Amino acid sequence: MSSLITSKLQNILNKTIHPQKIPGLVVKIESGDGSFSWQGSAGNMDTGSSYFIASTSKLYITALILHLRQEGKLDLEDTLVDYLSSDLIAGIHVFKGADYSENITLKQLLAHTSGVPDYFEDKPANKDKLIKILLNGQDEYWSFEDVMNMVRTMKPQFAPGTPGKAHYSDTNFHLLDQVIETITKEKIASTLQEYIFQPLKLENTYLYQNIQDNAPHEIYYKDEKLHIPQTMTSFRGDGGIVSTVSESMIFLKAFFKGTFFPVEYLEELQEWNKIFFPLQYGVGLMRFKLPRIFSPLKAVPEFWGHSGLSGAFSYYCPSKDLYFTGTVNQAAYPNLSYKLLVKLVNCF
Repeated sequence: MSSLITSKLQNILNKTIHPQKIPGLVVKIESGDGSFSWQGSAGNMDTGSSYFIASTSKLYITALILHLRQEGKLDLEDTLVDYLSSDLIAGIHVFKGADYSENITLKQLLAHTSGVPDYFEDKPANKDKLIKILLNGQDEYWSFEDVMNMVRTMKPQFAPGTPGKAHYSDTNFHLLDQVIETITKEKIASTLQEYIFQPLKLENTYLYQNIQDNAPHEIYYKDEKLHIPQTMTSFRGDGGIVSTVSESMIFLKAFFKGTFFPVEYLEELQEWNKIFFPLQYGVGLMRFKLPRIFSPLKAVPEFWGHSGLSGAFSYYCPSKDLYFTGTVNQAAYPNLSYKLLVKLVNCF
């Protein structure tokens, strides 16, 4: 690949830096066949920087669930009560007077079609939204039981599996963590290590658990650093993994190339529902698809993978057979990482 393209890519990163919005960013791009590989950074990050991948962590949980399915340890149509006690989950989904908590399937959790409220962005009774507390710089720890108690005070929007309905909810993946722990009889951090990080030889990728750990770059909110270590230890598999662009790339390629589960499963994941523009959600997988009206001069290809509140992203572009990992490390402006992706893919 010509040096003209790599200089264009670096130029895009340099121009994306903004003192109030993006003090630092890092990106890696690879072709599926490995013939092209480039990484770049700008501002206060470099290509070896560790960062919080936020909700991109959900892709790792999807990989675990599908791997356990391949091993015959679960089925996607299994319900929550097959793994978690009735007491633990009772009342987390009461819709129009009926408690659906025990009827929710693992597939509905993966696809955000369970209707379970989002403990992070929906409003609990008598308290601000957790996301608002966090973005105000207040550091707070929560346990799985705390999450379930919060969710019991929230209203679901629809019954589980209602056709055409999806509601993005971190609670879904918190529940999947718990199911995985029940099956493997290990904490989610150990399971991720055993099934994903060690086999891929990822030495700088881990679930954040130690509030004294200052290795990952702190996430920015506008021009302020968010120092929220207790919060980051609370996310677990729904948003608490730390990685680098290179190690995120190793995982992303492994995900799509059948390392953890048969590659045929990928077709089953593509049942897309709208969540929030310009994103859709499949089964444990996000799709970024920009309508032609927003890019009239050149159609933007679609991307499959995941992104997070921190501005982290891991996406595969099937039509160009290109993989993208990185972060803009900014929680205030969710659209910045997508704008960057569009500019980068237009170089090819």
